[in-house]
Amino acid sequence: MGPPQRQPHLWLLFLVVVLVWPQPCMSLELIPYTPQITAQDLEGKVTATTFSLEHPRCVLDGHASDTDTIWLVVAFSNASRDFQNPQTMAEIPASPRLLTDGHYMTLPLSLGQLPCKDFVGGSSVRVLRVGNDPNCLADLHQSSYCNAPLPGPGPYRVKFLLMDFRGSPQAQTRWSDPIALHQGKSPSSIDTWPGRRSGDMIVITSILSSLAGLLLVAFLAASTVRLDTASPPFLVQLQPVVA
Repeated sequence: MGPPQRQPHLWLLFLVVVLVWPQPCMSLELIPYTPQITAQDLEGKVTATTFSLEHPRCVLDGHASDTDTIWLVVAFSNASRDFQNPQTMAEIPASPRLLTDGHYMTLPLSLGQLPCKDFVGGSSVRVLRVGNDPNCLADLHQSSYCNAPLPGPGPYRVKFLLMDFRGSPQAQTRWSDPIALHQGKSPSSIDTWPGRRSGDMIVITSILSSLAGLLLVAFLAASTVRLDTASPPFLVQLQPVVA
């Protein structure tokens, strides 16, 4: 008896299945949009724990359906390239994962919450403020995908990711440029050398110092006159004790 005959058609069938099986990462649509900090002249659009993105008006229309969810992916700049789009709802990373994995997802929105039209009155400004919920982690009733304050200066990158009702990714935007938050200065780093002051500041400081000296001299003179006309309060005349 000879060796058993191989069945090449089984290997061929397996190869065909691999080639035609849908690959989510390869078929994911790229939306030609780059998220960025709002260009509006707003105070506090970048703080030590938050930053405000421009409203992506008319960007996602035509790419998302009414049943899709629009997520914001936030990642450390050096960890953005390692982010893998989740394939199910259970794989969506929450905000605590930022410190361990370098990324998380937040701000789940529907297409109706990002209308492609002018806002009421035409004067209001809508932005997406990342890190705007200080009670996120303390409130047990909050969603695990809540918008927690950012833990450090970054820099960060963000992108929008569209997922259908099953949690399967459908489309995504480009990653933003690095976004760095504001940092407070240490008191030891503040330069107090007088040479850094302007000429006007030096003149004002000199005048104030002179006035303080004059007030001190006047106070001492008035105190001296008062002491000459009255006994000091700590001098008490003692009476001898009669045996």
